[in-house]
Amino acid sequence: MRVNFTVNGRQQEADDVWEGESLLYVLRERLGLPGSKNACEQGECGSCTVRLDGVPVCSCLVAAGQVEGRDVVTVEGLADFAKQREEHGHGGACGTGGCGSKGGVSLDAAKQWQAHGPNSELRSRAADSQTGEGAPLSNIQQAFIDAGAVQCGFCTPGLLVQADALLEQNSSPSDQDIREALSGNLCRCTGYEKILDAVRLAAARQGEAV
Repeated sequence: MRVNFTVNGRQQEADDVWEGESLLYVLRERLGLPGSKNACEQGECGSCTVRLDGVPVCSCLVAAGQVEGRDVVTVEGLADFAKQREEHGHGGACGTGGCGSKGGVSLDAAKQWQAHGPNSELRSRAADSQTGEGAPLSNIQQAFIDAGAVQCGFCTPGLLVQADALLEQNSSPSDQDIREALSGNLCRCTGYEKILDAVRLAAARQGEAV
């Protein structure tokens, strides 16, 4: 069958898709977008998380035919998606004055989590809306670098997509909010603390920017 849908703001067409093919397979093998990782294929690890009509989903569990006419954002398009959201005010508690809500952290307090190493010297590179190349990094992507939250990187794309969705809905999340939002994303390297630091840092910067 043929599937037509939007990926990172561009209309895409996938031909000869068989009934059991997953969205993850189409993204990686047919459209050349390897950011979403193929790990468990059971929806348990979160490495393949994308946004489908704005909602984070495990793309390994979504049949390709289910995305006909729908909108998908992968980690490659995250920076452009965040930029469009900022420019047009789509989603997020910040747009409704929620950035000062209880449970958040100030930018000064969050600075203690900023890493000082080779990764902290990376400049913002991620302007191709399809692949992310040439675009400035989004707030959450830069925070992962600055907080040293990336090690092997296999889980990182799913974490970024999920964390971005969290901060869109809750600009000042508590630690419990962050842990709950990321509970479906597994990491075998970091022990999660640096990941939590990165989300806190992104939330603090987001609050200061408003």
